[in-house]
Amino acid sequence: MKIVIVADIHGNHDALSALPEDYDELWVLGDLVNYGPQPREVVNRVMQTASLVIQGNHDYAVAHDDDSQWTAQYREMAAATRAYTSGVLAGGQKRYLRDLPRQAQATRDGHRFHLVHAMPSNPFYGHCAPDGEGWVTDMSTLSADILLVGHSHRPFIRKIGDRTLVNPGSIGQPRTGTPHASYAVWQDGGIQLKSFSYPVGITIARLQALPLDSTIKARLTGILGAGSV
Repeated sequence: MKIVIVADIHGNHDALSALPEDYDELWVLGDLVNYGPQPREVVNRVMQTASLVIQGNHDYAVAHDDDSQWTAQYREMAAATRAYTSGVLAGGQKRYLRDLPRQAQATRDGHRFHLVHAMPSNPFYGHCAPDGEGWVTDMSTLSADILLVGHSHRPFIRKIGDRTLVNPGSIGQPRTGTPHASYAVWQDGGIQLKSFSYPVGITIARLQALPLDSTIKARLTGILGAGSV
């Protein structure tokens, strides 16, 4: 069995549709929407193709019209794009986001997976460095062999005892210092981080055409082009 794992699509349908990988199952670790220019297309594609999807903090914010927990660093940008996203999604798409689980478990080929957007102890807003002790504490509460997380947009794999912690990075808004989209592949009991290029210039042009303040558009396009905040 081959599972492709993606996270933090953030309305970037150009990156999602360019995924150069076939798979038996597609798993999505939350944040389908916000920041990107094509949230409607992303939600439709995920609804049609993904086998397992969990809710991220941006999905929750859009589904519930709730910007209350944004940090100061991202508040203005997140609130503006949340308003745009909410305006273009259909009612059924919002319900889909609202009904997504915050955490999920699955077993494939004898391997037990736990999926969460940020951390099991704080599913939406948990933060911990890849080598942080918080992961050890969180994994000790799980019965899973493999913990899959997103949220930080930074890909990594870490072994904690006989368990594995994986962040596939962001497919739609990477933080690797390049605009290349990141994802992970689990196959035959092993997991691998991968990345690929896509026509980011087209996505930037779509962002420039959005009805947003020019400073917000400049910041969003800068993040996409540089692969960093």
